[in-house]
Amino acid sequence: MSDIPSDLEGLRRRIDEIDDRLQDLLVERIQIVSTVAAHKRGNRGVAAHQPAREAEIIRRLIERNQGAFPPATLVRMWRELLAATVRLQGEFTVAVYAPPGAQGFWDMARDHYGSHTPMLPFRTTNQAISAVTDGQAAVGVLPRPQEDEPDPSWRHLLSTDSNAPHVIARLPFGSRGNARSDSGDALAIGRGAEQETGRDRTLIATENAPSISRGRIVSTLSGLGLASTFTASCEHADGANTLIEIDAFVPPGDPRLDRFRAQLEPALYRVLRFGGYAVPLSPSLLLTPKTAGHAPGATAAAKV
Repeated sequence: MSDIPSDLEGLRRRIDEIDDRLQDLLVERIQIVSTVAAHKRGNRGVAAHQPAREAEIIRRLIERNQGAFPPATLVRMWRELLAATVRLQGEFTVAVYAPPGAQGFWDMARDHYGSHTPMLPFRTTNQAISAVTDGQAAVGVLPRPQEDEPDPSWRHLLSTDSNAPHVIARLPFGSRGNARSDSGDALAIGRGAEQETGRDRTLIATENAPSISRGRIVSTLSGLGLASTFTASCEHADGANTLIEIDAFVPPGDPRLDRFRAQLEPALYRVLRFGGYAVPLSPSLLLTPKTAGHAPGATAAAKV
């Protein structure tokens, strides 16, 4: 005879029923994704991987999250689900900058793009960039640029080709979880049209004379209503390059960029788009409600 109380047996049956319903809903979701994938294949140029759409989904779920369910765990679950649906639509491989001393980038890539997504490790950023450029990988994960790097990897992404890889995401989008702490944040590069999510940052790069200071670039952009959140620059034999992060979605063809160029000519040779990303979730949104471990029956529920 079972020693398990009848009320606990009833709760377990309810959990099993909920699990069945969740699985049925996942199957239904996959069926709809298949329909969407067929539509994308019928419209050339629509990529299976949509970073902006994924960011919108996770933000909406976090905002409607109620009760004691940990937000960071919710993000982790949906990242796995979104990664799985991308893989169902075709081949998807991630190139990761993962030298021996910075394995944290590998951890972040795995958490964001799914534990079953094929990933290729590279010891240098240039190798990871080449893997994406050559089509060996759909996405590359690289260190986020830092100020005053002597030979910054971002210079190797500068291109006038509209199909060249550009920044599409910033990692981690949620919490770092148990990712190794030997690295900072990362940027993901890939292809596809840039899309607005409501909370975005845009990256542009300039080819300019060394005489233009970063301060002048920032103040000029500010005067045009474009607030800069980060800049980095590098001088070389042909002049200088400056990378600027703008706290907004700046669409291609924005007239403010034309005015920016006009105000700094002739010392500003060219303005190149460098991509952009949906702003990651703030730490406050990822906090587990304080009632999580104190709700009535919490201990019993954990053991069910």
